[in-house]
Amino acid sequence: MKSMRHQGLYPSTLINCTRKQGRYRRTLTRRGREQGRSRSRFIKLTCQDGWSLVELLVAAGLGLLLTLLAGSLLLASAGNYRHHAESAWLDDGGRYALEIMAQAVRQGAYVNWDSTTAPASIAEDGPALISGWDAHSLGKTSYGIGTPLPAVANGSDVLALRFAGHGRGTSGDGSSINCGGFGVAAPDDGDALGWSIFYVAPGEGGDGELRCKYLGNGNWGADAIVRGVESFQVLYGLDTDQPADGVPNRYLNATAIRALDNALAPAGATPEEQQRDLQRRSHWKRVCTVKLALLLHGDGNTRGDTRAMQFDLFGPAYADGHSQDLGTHIMEAQIPAPERWRARRLVGLTVMLRNKSG
Repeated sequence: MKSMRHQGLYPSTLINCTRKQGRYRRTLTRRGREQGRSRSRFIKLTCQDGWSLVELLVAAGLGLLLTLLAGSLLLASAGNYRHHAESAWLDDGGRYALEIMAQAVRQGAYVNWDSTTAPASIAEDGPALISGWDAHSLGKTSYGIGTPLPAVANGSDVLALRFAGHGRGTSGDGSSINCGGFGVAAPDDGDALGWSIFYVAPGEGGDGELRCKYLGNGNWGADAIVRGVESFQVLYGLDTDQPADGVPNRYLNATAIRALDNALAPAGATPEEQQRDLQRRSHWKRVCTVKLALLLHGDGNTRGDTRAMQFDLFGPAYADGHSQDLGTHIMEAQIPAPERWRARRLVGLTVMLRNKSG
């Protein structure tokens, strides 16, 4: 018996096995107690049948709740990541577009003095070397800006700049390039000047994209600079002082400048003389600074807020006083719902012309 006790075994004559409420209980018999077995040495063995239905439902509910919370955190993190990625792309695209346009503006009206004769581009009765359209677009292969098209992207504008190149041949020596990266040769006359033209046209998917139009290797072409353009606006700083001091006295859009030119009374006996007189007195030749504003949007509705914003591209004062200037005041509440909650970025820059515009 001693050896059996050490092995954890008891003879059947000393043990009773009873079942109560689904549990088995093994206890010492009376004979076993009489032999000095203490009640503290009782052996209790239980057998678990499994979870009840209530326990199973509670566990499943807690698991689903934890899964839902984890999924919500994952979706929120993914949404924030997409929004930050869109915002970073908008910042980079806006900086790049402004850099390209600012370089072209500073290069505008450049005169090449490396010649034995006076450059044709400095003639007083020649055409202005900076011009544009308000609320228009352009064709990709048409000549210059002479054939404007209806506006896209909230009445976006057109900015055109002309300049002299360097070297001989079709592309010159490569030291002077247009916005498309093509070299511009030294001009023989005013028609041989280089072009850098900026406008907005529909891209893939219908979204507006800022394009650079240029004359490269004798052919007109245009390349996209940045996509997702909500509005592209231009104001021109006019120096109205006599004599001019190079400081703008007022800012006007292209429509207002063209209206001033249309009000001029030409002088001259022939149409050619009248045209040269108008070109000599054109208000485009008084432009000394250019103010650029570009509103970009992302590809999808990545914003977490639902507060409709408004964007005044040239400030609230200009927007309130020039409501007819399309595209300078953008309200998200008026944008279609599928596009309303996109990430947006407004960038702007004022650039001074280094060279006389005409």
